[in-house]
Amino acid sequence: MIVDRSRFVFSGSGGQGVITAAIILAEAAVLHENLNAVQTQSYGAAARGGTTRSDVIISDSEIYFPKVIQPNVLVCLTQESYNKYHRMIRPGGLLINDNRYVRSARGVDALQKDLPIFKTVMERIGKPVVFNICMLGAVLGLTGIVRPESIIEVLKTRIPAEAIEMNRQALDLGLELGTAVA
Repeated sequence: MIVDRSRFVFSGSGGQGVITAAIILAEAAVLHENLNAVQTQSYGAAARGGTTRSDVIISDSEIYFPKVIQPNVLVCLTQESYNKYHRMIRPGGLLINDNRYVRSARGVDALQKDLPIFKTVMERIGKPVVFNICMLGAVLGLTGIVRPESIIEVLKTRIPAEAIEMNRQALDLGLELGTAVA
């Protein structure tokens, strides 16, 4: 997907792992893909349950401004975040929603993918803690921005060894969801 610069906005609510997923993506790009990346974040007054947003810019050249104004890829995991951010997507961009939590409008000039991310995690793994990693897998399946192995390498430095396999399963489920609709 990288032509020169890819701009991502991950949005949802506190506690969904939106910021963690963005950090993992940025680290994977820098540490394992030899790319440049910046990641910024913002969240509402309530850490858990408030609106959360994290921007990631990945580029094969220098990045001079860390904030995303018009994302190529926008991920919305709640209706509130969708309502707040869906108009900012770059025309022709990619808008990924979790179809359990988001009812998308059809007037958006973007390729919209409404995916059963949460439902798939609960049916196949049974633990919502990996919802964000499944979402990240869907992003990779749709964009190919980094290799899945790069995400796993970052996860190995961030989570306990006994949780790696469950996270790998979640990443693989997301990849399946993303590539199935790509």
